[in-house]
Amino acid sequence: MLEFAYPWFALLAPLPLLVWFLPRVTSQNQPAIRAPFSARWRALSNTQTGTFNRSWVSQLVLALIWCCLLIATTRPQWVGEPIELPNSGRDLMLAIDLSGSMQIEDMQVGNSLVSRITAVKAIAADFAARRTGDRLGLILFGTKAYVQAPLTFDTKTVRQFIEESQLGFAGEDTAIGDALGLAIKRLRERPAESRVLILLTDGQDTASTVDPMEAASLAAEMGVKIYTIGISRRLGTGRNTSGEVDEALMTAIATSTGGRYFRARSPAELQEVYAVLDQLEPVEQATSTFRPIQALSWLPMLAAFALALLLLFGRALSQLWPIDPARIGSKAV
Repeated sequence: MLEFAYPWFALLAPLPLLVWFLPRVTSQNQPAIRAPFSARWRALSNTQTGTFNRSWVSQLVLALIWCCLLIATTRPQWVGEPIELPNSGRDLMLAIDLSGSMQIEDMQVGNSLVSRITAVKAIAADFAARRTGDRLGLILFGTKAYVQAPLTFDTKTVRQFIEESQLGFAGEDTAIGDALGLAIKRLRERPAESRVLILLTDGQDTASTVDPMEAASLAAEMGVKIYTIGISRRLGTGRNTSGEVDEALMTAIATSTGGRYFRARSPAELQEVYAVLDQLEPVEQATSTFRPIQALSWLPMLAAFALALLLLFGRALSQLWPIDPARIGSKAV
């Protein structure tokens, strides 16, 4: 339905009439130069153009322009029907590794190899698109971790952020512990039953200021369930081998919080991992509704602009083709 955000501006409608009826100040100064035949010149000037400016048509157009501007000031808007937000879903925070090792090309696609980040972006973007009813957030991390998107129902924007992410945005190293800490900070205000973090990395913690296991212990205390995904075709046995997954660390982080560790050696396996994650049970959350609002102020503004152009066009025509009332009267006789 149509609503006006500031309807009281309509009280200004009679303002032009008040200005019109105000007494006009007349100048008492006498002309400094006395010109002969001034009466004849004045008579001739009255027969020239300028009649459009003082005609009832001009006054009507000005009144319509005023009304349009006044309507735009009241801020008309179309309020749609109430839409109920999903009453079930999860709060999923997705943390993606953008460190330098993610550029290693060891993901098998057909007969060729693609980089880890290429596979991750493709599958993660599709995963985000299917999160109907879930609040989804995005953390990107390398040497530093930062929130690219807070928890939101706008999964389309999150998907776009995933697709636009580039290696080197957050540095060349990997700060898994910092990413865990940042995710916990974002999830702690959400219902305890719906706090889920999906951490996707090549498994080498090289730059954290927070120990990953200490962060995992804090997550367990706050009820944050962590699912870890290791991206690599190679298997590492510690934290000092670049480009290899430290499965011991990834498994320890996941199991300490009630989650699970997944290994993805190819895009197909990564797709299967996300298919498993799709089976997470949703939890009931408080319902909420909102009504979409579409601003309509541009319509009266556009009408006022068109009327102003019409007025200027009319005045220009009266200057190019002057109308002499005396000639019109003589032709009529």
